[in-house]
Amino acid sequence: IKSSMTDTGREVRFDTEEKPGISNLLTIHCALSGKTIPELEAEFEGKGYGDFKASVAEIVVEYLRPIRLRTLELLEDEKYLLKILREGADKARIVAEKTLSDTYKNLGLVER
Repeated sequence: IKSSMTDTGREVRFDTEEKPGISNLLTIHCALSGKTIPELEAEFEGKGYGDFKASVAEIVVEYLRPIRLRTLELLEDEKYLLKILREGADKARIVAEKTLSDTYKNLGLVER
């Protein structure tokens, strides 16, 4: 986020024509922080892009933290992951067998 492409200037303002990069970051910040665009524009008035990008990065990291922690928990439980993979493979096999059987029937082929 800190190295994301931004527009010329320093003003944090929503303008998709002249400031598409900053407008995109404002949209992300709004979606994750619950703040409105006017609130963010006021909060970062007189500050540069660096301060704003740091804030967006912080918001994104905090938003994703629970997902990251849960992912790490799951990755540590190899037994559980293997169980889930087996269950998924079993379900996929059932669907694939039916699809293949239907295909053979529709094409008039003999199943193996």
